[in-house]
Amino acid sequence: MAEKQTKFIFVTGGVVSGLGKGITAASLGRLLKCRGLKVASQKLDPYVNVDPGTMSPLQHGEVFVTDDGTETDLDLGHYERFIDENLNKYSNLTTGKVYWNVLNKERQGAYLGQTVQIIPHITNEIKSYIYNLASSTEADVVITEIGGTTGDIESQPFLEAIRQVGLEQGKENCCFIHVVLVPYISGSDEYKSKPAQHSVKELQGMGVSPDIIILRADGSVGSDIRRKISTFCNVKPECVIENLTMPSLYQCPLMLHTGGLDDVVVRQLHLDVPPADLTEWKEMLSRIATRTKTCTIALVGKYVKLHDAYLSVMESLYHAGFENDSQVEIKWVESEDLPDQAACREAFADVDGIIVPGGFGDRGIEGMIQAAQYARENNVPYFGICLGMQIMVMEFARGVLGYADANSSEFTPDGKHNVIALMADQQGNIPKGGTMRLGKYPCTVAPGTKMAECYGQTEIWERHRHRYEFNNEYREALAAAGLTLSGLSPDGRLVETVELSDRPFYVGVQYHPEFKSRPNKPHPLFKGFVAAALAAQQTLGHSGVAPKEPDIL
Repeated sequence: MAEKQTKFIFVTGGVVSGLGKGITAASLGRLLKCRGLKVASQKLDPYVNVDPGTMSPLQHGEVFVTDDGTETDLDLGHYERFIDENLNKYSNLTTGKVYWNVLNKERQGAYLGQTVQIIPHITNEIKSYIYNLASSTEADVVITEIGGTTGDIESQPFLEAIRQVGLEQGKENCCFIHVVLVPYISGSDEYKSKPAQHSVKELQGMGVSPDIIILRADGSVGSDIRRKISTFCNVKPECVIENLTMPSLYQCPLMLHTGGLDDVVVRQLHLDVPPADLTEWKEMLSRIATRTKTCTIALVGKYVKLHDAYLSVMESLYHAGFENDSQVEIKWVESEDLPDQAACREAFADVDGIIVPGGFGDRGIEGMIQAAQYARENNVPYFGICLGMQIMVMEFARGVLGYADANSSEFTPDGKHNVIALMADQQGNIPKGGTMRLGKYPCTVAPGTKMAECYGQTEIWERHRHRYEFNNEYREALAAAGLTLSGLSPDGRLVETVELSDRPFYVGVQYHPEFKSRPNKPHPLFKGFVAAALAAQQTLGHSGVAPKEPDIL
């Protein structure tokens, strides 16, 4: 039997950053999956950090975690949500990781004393990740996005590596897509093609000639501009495709399909596949368009100045809204602005639910505790994720057990009542990150709980990213006071979820459910949380009628 030939698609960008290369790559992945192909996605990032794990959320946005525990760029969240495939450690590669791997190999003698150079050693390391993703996933198509902007010095090794892949695999097995900005100049009332032309010329100077050019613009650029770009950039007219700004990013696959993107790619790669079956995706878009309700969720965090720091949480709330016939409006609340219950009453007067997501460090912690207290005392649906669960436990220990100093050993290492702490095997001089619990772990759900109601099963697997755990020394006291330990590790050693089972929704989970939510398959906890928020509107005295204007996702 002949070995399966994986096809490779490379997505680059030019002119400016933030063009939506990730959404373009993710949308194409969904279209190809709808044509029966197995798709794997990948992001090559030019920054020198080894991975995004220690980067500031306020600068870089959220860290997305895969099943195998790899800390990755947030674009991988888009990939997973669109193609509904679980990615792995080969799906994200940074310049830092490339050099880290190469230098470690050099120190171990792997290069037999050779002079280590950008070509071939650095480029070979990059290519190994591209090929390893293909083999580890057995994908029909691998879609690789090159981060940064063509012309940046940081991106050059990646562009050289994909040029080599194109040579090694043959033109019939590779497709190069270049995303460019077509700016609108209001003074002359026209779109301008020159930036796109210059960007393509720069890319061609690196030895890569795009097969398809995606035009990012706020409105249709017109046939003259498309024809000009086709002529001067040496691509066929049907291979110049618009990617316009849409009210919802989930409309992008249909827009690109209408523009013929998947047809062009399939022809370029000589793939014998049926037309795209977009029935499920269209049904989801129909649900989005016809929502009749609305609810407001307060997101209480310490990184709210950059919404991308909570990107997967945002999208998961929107997904849950789709399934509950509701728009979800997020009210961004800076936890440092909640010094007391009076501030909470003002901040939460118009909200139907409160969510406290993950985070690290002691800044803003007391404000989060105030939010959890407000939710508990006023019967407002509450959802605590990772740190948000720990906050819930700390607040319960203070407000119900009477431990006024209840805290986490992350914040008060010598505290008397640290209800959140490192486990015994995490103690000692362990390098930072060595105590982290990362990736997919099982959890056993207690019957008769809100958790069991949401999941509809007792054995679940969820992704983690944290260091501190529920302190088992306080299990009995907290449970006796009414806190339900609703989810445990299969060996019973770790408390994974807690709740107040007598409430419509007051749940905390140590893991990150937002990483597994999909627009057409919302996560059951987010779905249950939004349903509870909608149900609470009557008791809270809020209106639940959807506004005329659609939300921007």
